[in-house]
Amino acid sequence: MFRPLSPSVRAVLPIVLALSALHFLNDLMQAVIAASYPLIKSDLGLSFTQVGVISLVYQLASSVFQPVVGVVFDKRPFANSLPLGSFFTMFGLALVSVSTSVPALCVSVFFIGLGSSILHPEASRITSLASGGHRGTAQSIFQVGGNLGSSLGPLAVAAVVAPFGRANMAWFCLVALLAIVVSRPVCRWYSAYLASVRKAHSTITPHRDRPLSKGMTIFAICVISVLIFSKYIYMASLSNFFTFYVMDKFGVSVSFSQVALFIFFFATAAGTIVGGPVGDKIGRKYVIWISILGTAPFSLILPHCGLHGTLAMAFCAGFMLSSAFPAILLYAQEMLPNRLGLVSGLFFGFAFGVAGVAAAILGHFVDVYGLQAVFGFCAFTPLAGLVAAFLPNLKAIRKA
Repeated sequence: MFRPLSPSVRAVLPIVLALSALHFLNDLMQAVIAASYPLIKSDLGLSFTQVGVISLVYQLASSVFQPVVGVVFDKRPFANSLPLGSFFTMFGLALVSVSTSVPALCVSVFFIGLGSSILHPEASRITSLASGGHRGTAQSIFQVGGNLGSSLGPLAVAAVVAPFGRANMAWFCLVALLAIVVSRPVCRWYSAYLASVRKAHSTITPHRDRPLSKGMTIFAICVISVLIFSKYIYMASLSNFFTFYVMDKFGVSVSFSQVALFIFFFATAAGTIVGGPVGDKIGRKYVIWISILGTAPFSLILPHCGLHGTLAMAFCAGFMLSSAFPAILLYAQEMLPNRLGLVSGLFFGFAFGVAGVAAAILGHFVDVYGLQAVFGFCAFTPLAGLVAAFLPNLKAIRKA
C-alpha cells in the first residue's frame, strides 16, 4: 500500500522539497556530533579509541533501529513519525552539551542516533511515494538536503561551538524545533495519502512482482553490501578523521580543519544531485559502478598531496562517492518494490552501521599506526567497486 496509486500520479514537489529541507536540518544536527569530536577529545582528554567508541555508539543507534522502524511502519504506518525522530535528536543534543564523561556522551549520541534511525527510512519512504514515478530525481533532491546539512555542520561548529565551548551545542536544539515545524505539512500529506490508499484498496492490497528471482535478489543484495562496505569505510575515514588528518599533517587550526571537512561534505552534496537523475536515464548499475570505482584514483592520490591538493582530492572523492547511494537505495527498492520501508531501513541502517564499526576500528588503528598510515590504507577500499560488474541490469530486464 506504500506507493503512488498509479504510475501517472504527478510528483508532489512541495512535499519532496519539504522532506529535503527536513533531511537538511536532521543531518546538520547529526554532523555537529562528528565535527565536534576534536573539541570533545580536547575537552575531556580522550584517546582516538574513545572517540571511535563514541562514534560507534552513535552509528549503531542510527543503524540497528532503522530496519526495525522500516518493518514496523511497513505494517503499521504512523503519520507523525518524522517529528518523533526530531524530538529524540533534540533531547540528545541537549544532553551532549552538558555531558562530562564517555558513558554520558555515549548515552547522548545514542538518542541522536535514534532520532536519525526514525527519520531516514520514513522520510525516504515518503519521498518515493511523493515522487510520481521520478524516483531517482526525488531521491537525489532528498539526499542532497542531507548532504548539504552534513557539509554545513562543521561550519556551524566552527562558528557557534569552537569559539565559545561545547555547552553552545545546546543552541542546535532550536534546529530540532524547526525540523518539527517543517515536518508538519509532510505529516498532513502522508496522513491524507494513507487514507486515500486505504479507501482505494480496501479489498485488494496492491502488489508488484520482483524483477529478479529469489536467488538472484539475494546475490544482488550481497554485491550491494560489499559496495556499501567499501564506500562507508572510506567515508568513515574522512568524515571522522579528516579534521585530525589535516591538522596533523599540515599544522592547520581547528577552525581551518572544519573548513576542510566542509569542502568534503559539500562535494558529497554536489555528487548526490547527479546520481539519481543519471541513474533514471542510464540505469542504477552503471552509476553505482562508476561512482565507487571512480573514487579510487582520487583516494589513492590524496595521501601524497600537499594541503591544496589534499583538499582538491577530498572534494573529487566526495563528489564521486556520494553519487552512489541514491542509486544503491533505488536499485534495492526496485528489487523489493513492496517493502520500501524495510529496504530503506536496512540500507540506511547497514550504511550507518558499517560507518560506526569502521570509525571505532579506524580510531584504534590511528592510535596504534598513526593517521598517515590509516589514510594510506583506506585509500584502496574504493577499488572494491569492481564487484558492481556482477549486478544484474534491472533497466534492461524491465525492457525485456
